[in-house]
Formats: sequence, structure tokens, C-alpha cells
Amino acid sequence: MDNKVYIFDTTLRDGEQVPGCQLNTIEKIEVARQLEKLGVDVIEAGFPISSPGDFNSVVEISKAVSNPTICALTRAVKKDIEVAADALKFAKRGRIHTGIGTSPYHIKYKLNSNEDEIVERAVAAVKYAKRFVEDVEFYAEDAGRSDNEYLARVVEAVIAAGATVINIPDTTGYCLPKEYGEKIAYLVNNVPNVDKAILSTHCHNDLGMATANTLAGVTNGARQVEVTINGLGERAGNTSLEEVVMAMKSHHDLNYNTGIDTKQIMKTSKLVSTLMRMPVQANKAIVGRNAFAHSSGIHQDGVLKNRENYEIIDPADVGVKESSIVLTARSGRAALKHRLHVLGYEFEGTELDDIYQQFLDLADKKKDVADEDLEALAGSEKEKQDRSIKLESLQVISGSSTIPTATVAVSFNGDVFTETASGNGPIDAAFTAVKALVKRKVHLEEFLIQAITRGSDDLGKVHVQVEHKGHTYYGFSANVDIITASVEAFLDSISKIG
Repeated sequence: MDNKVYIFDTTLRDGEQVPGCQLNTIEKIEVARQLEKLGVDVIEAGFPISSPGDFNSVVEISKAVSNPTICALTRAVKKDIEVAADALKFAKRGRIHTGIGTSPYHIKYKLNSNEDEIVERAVAAVKYAKRFVEDVEFYAEDAGRSDNEYLARVVEAVIAAGATVINIPDTTGYCLPKEYGEKIAYLVNNVPNVDKAILSTHCHNDLGMATANTLAGVTNGARQVEVTINGLGERAGNTSLEEVVMAMKSHHDLNYNTGIDTKQIMKTSKLVSTLMRMPVQANKAIVGRNAFAHSSGIHQDGVLKNRENYEIIDPADVGVKESSIVLTARSGRAALKHRLHVLGYEFEGTELDDIYQQFLDLADKKKDVADEDLEALAGSEKEKQDRSIKLESLQVISGSSTIPTATVAVSFNGDVFTETASGNGPIDAAFTAVKALVKRKVHLEEFLIQAITRGSDDLGKVHVQVEHKGHTYYGFSANVDIITASVEAFLDSISKIG
């Protein structure tokens, strides 16, 4: 059997059904283009009959992307199919996704029908969709709770009618992995014409088994998986694209090929999270902020010695720069020494023992210890280290009708140099002037302002992270003038570049 597994992304259809996650057409196009970069095979762009907005989104996404197949959802209703076909008229490769419920619950209580009539309606829908597009996918809604023998009868009939892909949804997230895998295997072994179509999984996460069920489906013969970014979807969500893709990539013995550029995973996750205003839980597999974070001293020491001691995935493979060592009361000397080294400090022997005891005292009082806390602990040492770069003066002109301009004077080993620059704001102007003075190509990766006290005379604390020739450097400062603090923090980070 072919080891290519097709990735069918339904973030813009099933994922968008989450309350509060609706996107406008421009936002959907932005997500679709990123999904194309990610390398998905199919984008389910919407349910055209449901609203003018959905119809227009399918039209515009069809124009905006070239490589993925664009899919439109319908019910087994002629008007639905006609509207979907019209929405797909600009798609380079269009697919109509039509179907009907096949479980006893749906047949009796939702559709008020019987098994024979459902088969007839399924076949009629596929044949009608086939008039408009060659690629027709049929979904057997609530297949997870459908009788396998009856499900096989439906599948055989719709394949004979021209369906190219058969979707076997666990609509309610009810199945266990063994049960769902056996369902796919039953169809592979009992549908005579199953070789003429691709079996697809579409699993929901109501019992937390969507990824496990999807993988069980693949190992038993399914060759398309229907997934969403960050596992978004109805109720508890859909199968997470990133989890399925990385599970298959990590288990080389499975030998499945998805064609996904995994380095685009984190970027795609963040884009979807931002546009849909749906934060990713910290402990979410693959894309949560703690997915590659280590706070246990034993784990930190192991990761610092060899990443593979506690990580089965290289963070870089999913677009994460590196693992993070989170300093807490459970951290050991190795982690503290490593973090201080990153910040530009070197401690050994009794010096390290002394600062480690101070660190433990502080960690007992705080949930985690930040870089600025370590700067404070290492403060006495910092004074001994000649940073040689110092802000001498700063003058900024800014306002609603004025181009922000900054004049910065900086001393380098006692010699003072001055530069003036403009920018998008006073801080950007000041940073541009500093860059001109230091004559180093640095890229600002993170800029964070925090208030230390309360009120209009707050003492502002600024954290800056810059990149230079592949290395990361950190800078900190505090001042009642937030622009001055920002420039000082920027200079602090630059001063640590060797």
C-alpha cells in the first residue's frame, strides 16, 4: 500500500466553528496561504451554502492559492452541491465534500429515514456532485457509531457512484483507537471496490483520543487525515495536524510521508492562534509554549548534556529556535550556570555555589526566576565587567504631527559619538541611531516593557533580545523614562556581543 498520507486541513471550516473564532475573508486568505507554505494537500475552505461570507471565502481562497486542492462542504442536497460547485469555479483543483449520516442515531432521529433510503440519497448526491467536479469526497457522518456491515454497504455504493475519497468520521469522538482502527480495517477487507478510493479519517477529541484514533486509522489503511491547526474544532476540537504529522515523523518505523514542511508548524500555529483569538494552552503537544521547556533539575541537566535524553523532537524541526530551560526551585547548578553563561556571566567553584544559594532563596519566593532576576543576583559581578558601551545622552522629538527623531550620544571606551535618526516612533528612531553608531548588524527579536511600580511615575523595566550572526543576546534596564530604559537595554544587549 502507498505510504503517502494526504493532509486535509479543515481549520477554515470545522476549526472556524469554534465560538468566537470566526475569520473574515482577508484573514482566511492569510491562513490559506500559510497552509500552502506548510504543504497541506487539501484545504477545506468552507460550507458555501451556509452564508454569503462562506461562499465568498471559498471563491477568494480558490483564487489565492495554487497547490492545494480546495474543498467545499455540502449536505446531500442538490442546492448545496450547486452552490459549492459555483464557489469552486476558480479553483485549480476543486473538490466537493458531500455526505449524510449513517449511524442508527442519525438515520432514525436526525433524518427520520431508513437504511435503504440513506444509500439512495448518498449515491444520488455523489452522482450529482460528479457532474461538476471529478474529485468528490463522501462523508458518512457519525461513522464512528455506525454498524460496520451497513457502513461497508454505503461505502461500496458511493465508490461505485464515483466518490474518490471516503471520509469515515468519528463525529462524536466516541471511538477507542482499537475500535476505530478495526472499523477502517473492516472497510479495507470487506468493500470490494475500496481500492478505487482513498479512505480518510476525521476524528473529534471528545474523549481526548482524536490523534490516537487518526493514527490507528492510518495504520489500518486510511491514507488521508482530516485535521486542524492547534486541534481547533467543534466542542473539544478536531485531530491536531501538528500532533499527527510529528508522530509519524518521529516514528521512522511507520515510514509514512506527508510532504509537510514541519519547520512551518510553529509559525502556522501562532498565525491561527492570533487571527482566531484562541490562545494555545501552555502544555499543548508540539506547539504549546511548554512543549520544549524543562524545569526539573534532573531533566535540565540531561537536556544540557544531550537533548535526546528528554526530547524526542528537535525543536528546530517544528520551527522553535531552541529548548527553554525554565529556572525554578527544582533547577540545579547546571541549569543556573548555563543561563548565566547565556546572559554573559561565568561563575565557577565557590562563586557558583554562593550565587546558587541566593538563587534557591529567591526561587522559593517566586514561581520562576527571570533573566532580570539573575542579572540582579549577578549584579556585583556585573559592575566588575567593563561593558565599555554607555549611553551619555538622549534627545527625542515626537508628536502627532512630527516625524519621530532621536539624537543619541554613546561612549565607546571613553570616546563619545553622536548620531541622529528618524523612525516609526521615538524608540524605533533611537534604536536606528544606535544601530548606526555600533555598526553591527543586529536583529531585534523581542522587546518587552514592564511596570515595576504603579502610577504615572512608574519605574519601567525593559527586556531586549537581539540576534547577531546566529547568536542571541539579552539586555536589561530600568528607568522612569521608558525611552531611556529601552535604549540602555538595547545597548546592554549589544555590549555582550563578543
